[in-house]
Amino acid sequence: MAVFALSSCSEDDNTVDEYANWQERNEQAFEDTLAYARQQKANGSDEWKVLLKWSLQNQTPNKDANGNAVPLTYKDADYIVVHVLDKGKGSGCPMYTDSVKVSYLGRLLGTDTYPAGYVFDKTFEGTYDKATAQVTTNLASGWIDGFTTAVLNMHIGDHWLVYIPYQLAYGSTQSSSSVIPAYSMLRFEIVLDSYYRPGQVIPGSRAAAQALKGEWITE
Repeated sequence: MAVFALSSCSEDDNTVDEYANWQERNEQAFEDTLAYARQQKANGSDEWKVLLKWSLQNQTPNKDANGNAVPLTYKDADYIVVHVLDKGKGSGCPMYTDSVKVSYLGRLLGTDTYPAGYVFDKTFEGTYDKATAQVTTNLASGWIDGFTTAVLNMHIGDHWLVYIPYQLAYGSTQSSSSVIPAYSMLRFEIVLDSYYRPGQVIPGSRAAAQALKGEWITE
């Protein structure tokens, strides 16, 4: 699915403002992507996921005066969207306290100068290739909420394209690196390589043995 972005020209000259109406454009792009993903899921596709922010998952509903559970409600910006590019065969998912090894490439929304989106951070070039891609190690909790939400739902070998609303990224302020403007929806291509959880039993004999030995879980 393509998301198209428009740029505007200054009235004083003919230069193009890459980030004109940036908040509006990014909000609309995420809304369109979310609606598309929900429609694909409704049609039975397993190539799209809509995942609630990690800290909002498994919440206990409140109760009304009669003791009846009150359904929890969430905003669209409480979700990330996932396009599954390849399914891994790992037996478990990382936990919030685990360390993880991932490969990733992050882009902004497309502009005239960067139609595919400006690449602001990456561990691989171009098309992902496991043989040449670098991995980076971090705590699963060590990224922005949207990235963490994705990683906590991935199995080893999963290759996802993740759409993160600015509310689960850097919000209404520019990133500390000054590369990512405020209100930016981020698109991350992520591959989960392995994770580390010492002393815990993971489903699957090989994974369980690795965990008990304090090794990186790779399957």
